[in-house]
Amino acid sequence: MKKFFMASLLGSAIALCTTAMAAGTDLKALEDAARKEGNINSVGMPDAWANWKGTWEDLASKYGLKHSDTDMTSAQEIAKFEAEKDNASADIGDVGAAFGPIAVAKGVSQPYKPGTWDQVPDWAKDKDGHWALAYTGTIAFIINKDLVKEGDRPKTWHDLEKGKYKVAIGDVGTAAQAANGVLAAAIAYKGDENNIEPGLQLFTKLAQQKRLSLANPTIQTLEKGEVEVGVVWDFNGLSYRDQIDPKRFEVLIPSDGSV
Repeated sequence: MKKFFMASLLGSAIALCTTAMAAGTDLKALEDAARKEGNINSVGMPDAWANWKGTWEDLASKYGLKHSDTDMTSAQEIAKFEAEKDNASADIGDVGAAFGPIAVAKGVSQPYKPGTWDQVPDWAKDKDGHWALAYTGTIAFIINKDLVKEGDRPKTWHDLEKGKYKVAIGDVGTAAQAANGVLAAAIAYKGDENNIEPGLQLFTKLAQQKRLSLANPTIQTLEKGEVEVGVVWDFNGLSYRDQIDPKRFEVLIPSDGSV
């Protein structure tokens, strides 16, 4: 039976907004200022991630804003805003749910409550409006079928121990996706949010087998064939698969545990 922990299902939080979006700002004044500036610069919000492309197209259509993004991990985003302070070069960032409170603690966010704020449940937002959960995801495997034979393709975390392929998860210390991948593995091995050691042991074993890939499972590395099995959010895996070649990749949620 799959085990899902709601506290970890949270996919991403919108945090790190500049002073232009501070609570109480007149909406028309904000719109006018945005049109005058003509640009919106984001970090960690590329087109392929969670269909941000649709959001940027909407902003371009409604307000004439041109969009640019610098892809970063959650920790890198917070470090960037903290270093730049009032001279921020980006307007908004998308970080993992666990990083929202960190952004507030470091003083790099501004409170903003949209008109739909009351519809967001309390567990999914900062009470003062510094961050709110924008979407959720579940940890999944993305498998390159050209590189991993059908009989060898993993369906569980336990299957990873027996394979010959390499597994890519990314930087656990800076990326929410990778950190939740370790938690999902821990749950499969009877761990939980307070005990991720079983998940760490799995990846230690893969490293000892020289099967822990140093590649980050992104659309670029997947397209180049640098990832055999990747640990990703399901929405990313499905997006990467469809953009590259639906016949080339399989995306599945491990049956023995996920978040």
